[in-house]
Amino acid sequence: MKQPFPQVGFVRLPQVLSVIPLSRSTWLRGVKSGKYPQPVSLTERTRAWRVEDILELIDSLSETAAS
Repeated sequence: MKQPFPQVGFVRLPQVLSVIPLSRSTWLRGVKSGKYPQPVSLTERTRAWRVEDILELIDSLSETAAS
């Protein structure tokens, strides 16, 4: 069963890619170039993105597509 996207907190990469239809490599290239939000280090090997940053990105992409 697919989990709903949270409104606050942190999401891992699979959750991000479930709402933004990009490949993993395309997303990571965009993060590296600054086009997409930077992850937060939760542990030494665990990265996640702030939900607020992802929702803001979705809004900006929607506005760009509407223009």
